[in-house]
Order: sequence, then structure tokens, then C-alpha cells
Amino acid sequence: MTSPAGIPSYLQVVALPRECGPVLIPSAYEDENGHMNIRHYFDLEAQAIAEVFDRLGITDDYRSTRGQGFFTAEHHIRYYAEVHVGDRVSVHAQIVERSDKVVHAMAFLVDDTTERLASTLEVTATHVDLTSRRVVPFAADVADAVDRELAGTAHVDWPAPVCGAMGVRARAAR
Repeated sequence: MTSPAGIPSYLQVVALPRECGPVLIPSAYEDENGHMNIRHYFDLEAQAIAEVFDRLGITDDYRSTRGQGFFTAEHHIRYYAEVHVGDRVSVHAQIVERSDKVVHAMAFLVDDTTERLASTLEVTATHVDLTSRRVVPFAADVADAVDRELAGTAHVDWPAPVCGAMGVRARAAR
């Protein structure tokens, strides 16, 4: 059951694919406030999103042979609980939605030690031609891979805690 604020529980999140971890938080990650520094939340969550994109086939080989890839258009990070040195964390991820050119995804960093959701990273990524640097539609095989990824988390019975300020936007009819 989600919390009153719409934040998924630890058990709900860990039902998603684990993309990263478990990672034991080293003392080098601690900031002056006595918890994990923000850059490490971001790095771990961005790594999880990259794992999903790799699974979709957006790899170095894809970039070099097709000349296409993803650019992050927006991201939003939220913090729900502190992570401390010595805690074990994992990052789970899901694609929230897609269009023919854009993927909206989320990473969920959980503290496995305290069994709490610690942070989320929400990303909107555009599919681009790396030569023209312009947004282009997915090829059919990539669109199919995104759809398979979406179907793989169709069992999720809670809404992703999106910020509401970003995502796949429909272009108004001209």
C-alpha cells in the first residue's frame, strides 16, 4: 500500500527490477551533514536508468552503428529518507510512459538496511540522431523493446510518484 503522500512502500519498490546493488555505502560517500551526499544518490540512480536503456538496446554499439542515442531532456530528484554510511542500498527502475521519440523513466533508491524508499530520480530522455543532434522517432525494434519493458512492470498496482512537471508531452495539433 502506498503512503498517504502517494509514495510507494519499500516492498512495492523492490517488486520492480533491481538495476543496481546492493551497494554498501562507504565513508567516502558521507557529506558534512552525516548522510550520503546528493551526488551519490544521483550517480546510483542514473546508473540504474542507464541499465534500463542498455536493456532496450541503446548501447555503445547502437550509438556507433546507428548513430542514435538518448539525451536526457529533464530530470528531477526527490529525497524521502536519509542514507548513512554502512547502509546497504539498491536501485530499482521502471519506464513510466513513452511516445514515439521520448521515454519517461524513474529510478527508486531504497535503503535495504532500513527498508525505506530513500530517493527517486525521474528522467525524460529523448531519442536523438547523433549527427544532426535532433530528436527522431524510435526504430521499430527499439519501440518494441520499450513496450516489452513497460509490459514487464505492468503488474505494478501503484502510480509512479512523478513530479507532474515533466514527462511525455503531446504536441498540440497545428
